[in-house]
Amino acid sequence: MTATIPFFQVDAFASQPFEGNQACVMPLDAFLPDDVLQAIAAENNVAETAFIVPVGEGRWQLRWFTPAVEVPLCGHATLASGHVIYEHLGYSGDQIVFETRQSGDLFVSRGTAGLVMDFPASPLQQVEVTADMEVALGACPMEAWAGSFLACVFETAGDILALDPDHRALAELGQDAAGWDRGNVGCVAPGGPDGADIVSRFFAPGSGIDEDPATGSWHCMAAPLMGEKLGRSRLSCFQAYPGRGAWVGTEIVGDRVNLSGTSVTIIEGQFRL
Repeated sequence: MTATIPFFQVDAFASQPFEGNQACVMPLDAFLPDDVLQAIAAENNVAETAFIVPVGEGRWQLRWFTPAVEVPLCGHATLASGHVIYEHLGYSGDQIVFETRQSGDLFVSRGTAGLVMDFPASPLQQVEVTADMEVALGACPMEAWAGSFLACVFETAGDILALDPDHRALAELGQDAAGWDRGNVGCVAPGGPDGADIVSRFFAPGSGIDEDPATGSWHCMAAPLMGEKLGRSRLSCFQAYPGRGAWVGTEIVGDRVNLSGTSVTIIEGQFRL
């Protein structure tokens, strides 16, 4: 017998179709085996597929898969999941709590400019800029920082927009720990289009994605890093990506980062399994 799963494809951190980053959201009664979840994500072939399972009033368990791996934190697919719960699953509560396996409880609520996500800020440690970084990025950053990802700071927005990296070489950059952080590299600079406080790009060949159009988890690192440099707790952040682009609002609150944005449902249907 063929089983069906509700399916929503959402452009997250987008105000209209074809902006932001694509995520698939699939509500389940219980998680399927890991190999099945990974196969579904590979079939969907977008940056992340989010699987959500209700566990109580206003609470869901949440897992995220790229086409290649499960990841411990994903911002845009969390935003997309909150969008689906509020807009398609009939939830009207003040707050959604997502229980995750590696990032603790995440919180999503309605705000004045879309949905607001309450995430943990990434710890930061400055590291040496190496020749490998310059070769992989095709340009030499001013600074490099280690956290959840490798972050490379450049002088101008133009430097960010001009990057043309070697993705195979990028896949080898990152921390020594095995897993999702290796080959996941964010590049950021102050300024940007239309009054942005910072502009960035995010490359994730280590997770099976050469470049990500909108990355909420990256902004958990970029916001505290650049907020301290600019002396501001709130930032308007533009993530550049050819043909798309995304706006992410950030606010530092203690050791947490509030990320805000809007989403648009592109496809609604059934996944046949």
